[in-house]
Amino acid sequence: MATGVERSDIEFSSGGTTVAAWLYRPGSGAGGGASHGAGHGPGEGGRGHGAPAVVMAHGLGAVREMRLDAYAERFATAGLNALVFDYRHFGASGGEPRQLLDIRRQHEDWAAALAHVRGLPGIDPRRVALWGTSFSGGHVLHVAAADGAVAAVVAQCPFTDGPASIGAVKPRVAIPLMGRALADQIGAWMGRPPRTVALTGPPGSVALMTAPDADAGYRALIPAGSDVPLGVAARIALHIGRYRPGRDAGRLTCPVLFCVCDEDSVAPAAATLRAADRCPNAQVEHYPVGHFDIYLGEAFERAVADQVAFLTRHLGAA
Repeated sequence: MATGVERSDIEFSSGGTTVAAWLYRPGSGAGGGASHGAGHGPGEGGRGHGAPAVVMAHGLGAVREMRLDAYAERFATAGLNALVFDYRHFGASGGEPRQLLDIRRQHEDWAAALAHVRGLPGIDPRRVALWGTSFSGGHVLHVAAADGAVAAVVAQCPFTDGPASIGAVKPRVAIPLMGRALADQIGAWMGRPPRTVALTGPPGSVALMTAPDADAGYRALIPAGSDVPLGVAARIALHIGRYRPGRDAGRLTCPVLFCVCDEDSVAPAAATLRAADRCPNAQVEHYPVGHFDIYLGEAFERAVADQVAFLTRHLGAA
């Protein structure tokens, strides 16, 4: 944990189920201090009561231990509060069956997290941003557009267009994948446990992500000794191709930072750039790396520095 940063375990409710989260608070020496004095809101040229905050969650089947703590610590060090949560059915959160990846439910979890952080003591509800990566990079575009009062958005290597991502899957993978997804969905209607599919696998295997760098890249994010399930209910494959959150970018008026991995084989960069073109207040930063490289090493350092600069510029410091 970075010096001066405080992290606590908290819970909130979504859909009648407990959602587990970490709340990062900047210490007195972080950013510009932790003052919660009165003032004017951002729309009035100043600050309101309380400090800014960032709401964060991971991508396809991933949990918060998979490097989200690294980003949240940097944000807290810069004077921003950060709430990092696991979706229902994943990680430390409740929800049965386990490993159920449901787009609508995840949107509900984002809305619940946003409402919860806005009600926390010391938080300025007018200075709350959303941060998403990969699959959640698309979620934050949709949720911010639906909410209408989010102060800023960071979309890192975002999934913006289902057809573009499905188009990268070869037919020899897509056909058995859809067969398994249909079997899982039919089983769900009959009350059976989920039939899972691997999140990642080598090229040609039946998995949701089979690009050459996907399996090793995903596993590199899992902390040593952690028991993170590597599969999800297969029925999600029936819905990914119809999910196009990049279309919501045109409805956003708040500042949006698109962090684009130019060599992205999972969420094609071209689709992200089309989404950014629709966004009236977009900032685009390019990184010459693949989809999973941005979480680690030099690419992470550059991306998180860009994100801190963007968030502190548009949210202010504590």
